[in-house]
Amino acid sequence: MPLVIVAIGVLLLLLLMIRFKLNGFIALILVALAVGVMQGMPVNKVITSIKMGVGGTLGSLALIMGFGAMLGKLLADCGGAQRIATTLIAKFGEKHIQWALVLTGFTVGFALFYEVGFVLLLPLVFSIAASARVPLLYVGVPMAAALSVTHGFLPPHPGPTAIATLFNADMGKTLLYGTLLGIPTVILAGPVYARFLKSIDKPIPEGLYNPKTFTEAEMPGFGVSVWTSLVPVILMALRAVAEMVLPKGHVLLPYAEFFGDPIMATLIAVLIAIFTFGLNRGRSMDEVMGTITDSIKIIAMMLLIIGGGGAFKQVLVDSGVDKYIAGLMHETNVSPIFMAWSIAAVLRIALGSATVAAITAGGIVAPLIATSGASPELMVIAVGSGSVIFSHVNDPGFWLFKEYFNLTIGETLRSWSALETIIAVCGLIGCLLLSTVI
Repeated sequence: MPLVIVAIGVLLLLLLMIRFKLNGFIALILVALAVGVMQGMPVNKVITSIKMGVGGTLGSLALIMGFGAMLGKLLADCGGAQRIATTLIAKFGEKHIQWALVLTGFTVGFALFYEVGFVLLLPLVFSIAASARVPLLYVGVPMAAALSVTHGFLPPHPGPTAIATLFNADMGKTLLYGTLLGIPTVILAGPVYARFLKSIDKPIPEGLYNPKTFTEAEMPGFGVSVWTSLVPVILMALRAVAEMVLPKGHVLLPYAEFFGDPIMATLIAVLIAIFTFGLNRGRSMDEVMGTITDSIKIIAMMLLIIGGGGAFKQVLVDSGVDKYIAGLMHETNVSPIFMAWSIAAVLRIALGSATVAAITAGGIVAPLIATSGASPELMVIAVGSGSVIFSHVNDPGFWLFKEYFNLTIGETLRSWSALETIIAVCGLIGCLLLSTVI
């Protein structure tokens, strides 16, 4: 019955948005209310879940998206994004520009949460799409695929790291196996699949990209543009390295964790960008602050819609859908790798959050490792890959991709949901193949 109610909720959401053209945020809140009531939750509990879902989703994401939007707008308005785009196109050539985005996304993805990397790389994607005159998804999908693979497969991301700890998996081996499987997965889900999406050619969302063509003198240097943009990446990478190599209680660890926190790292980047992309380029402080104000206006509705997705997810969690699914799956007699992947996949489809699905599935299948003799490292990747399958309307990431790329729900399912499914299936196949030789 809980799965039927979830299905009804998803169908109701699609009906409200597609048939009645209701705003996504309002539709998500109404569906969250309806699903909670149908699941038998007390009305006041449903309201509490919605508040927690919105607050939990936007608690840190609002700050990260806000600072990321500021950094991106400053980068675009001073010509820095154009400088990076034109340099990359010149180095790789327009024919191979997708590979530039794959390399960038995969490298950045090691240190960044998915949402942070996505927001930070979007101005670059928009600039390249405009400069190279290619469809937005042609370069956007490879970037998103690279970020998603690192998010699902590789420590130090929260999902894989938590599961690796739970499974007593070797972090180095997990990173090695994840990278080996991640490279072909990114290629298939990114540059290869993007070629099937050329018919979806949407304009760059107004306000998120500065269409002005800057002269050579107006643009900052390539080095300044890249390094200012990569400040959050560097700080968070240093934090990840410090957490892996320094013992608990080390005097430097609190400082690494403070400066490498995604919120602090993006704030520092914005403060640096105010100088390098603003004051140092001859702009007044009033002009720079005008750019920052404009950047926040652009993402206001996006934040609400993503928060609505978080509310829907929280209602599903609080109403016990995860426990119901776990009970259905626990007694089946199948390969532990396939079971781990399947539980994570079903939880992901039902709940929306990849991290919640991964950690919940990890707790369910952890006892299987000792009894089955399965590689704990491959089990980590199996759970991680299953947890990213078919992102849809109950996943805040779905709305993030839809709104930033200016897509309809159908187009988002065809692009984002499909590439996530390709990643999940490739991860499963890769784990099964590797398990025959490890």
